[in-house]
Amino acid sequence: MMQHDNNTLPPKTCTIERMVTLEEDVKKVLAGEKTATRRNGRYADPGEIMTLEGRQFVVDKVYSQSLGELTDDDARREGFATVEEYKQSILSIHPGMPWLPQMRVWVHEFSEVK
Repeated sequence: MMQHDNNTLPPKTCTIERMVTLEEDVKKVLAGEKTATRRNGRYADPGEIMTLEGRQFVVDKVYSQSLGELTDDDARREGFATVEEYKQSILSIHPGMPWLPQMRVWVHEFSEVK
């Protein structure tokens, strides 16, 4: 497993309990269809555990990415087929939010603890 120097990450802006909260997203994580989530802030450190319906998921990687860098592979890790599908979902959740290619988000990648 890769070692990350947490000192290079800014302080968290929220807690891991708030990282995946939408029922639809929780279902995707539990089904193994969602292995990453993007948020405006940092919700977890690498190695932290997220518990959903009694199952544990460990945060493998936390890094910053701009919306313009998103690939369809990224979208699939979010539980969508394409970047466009992911974008439409985000914009429906956040009405009025602009989708700016230069806007940076925090990516949290996770996997189930077996």
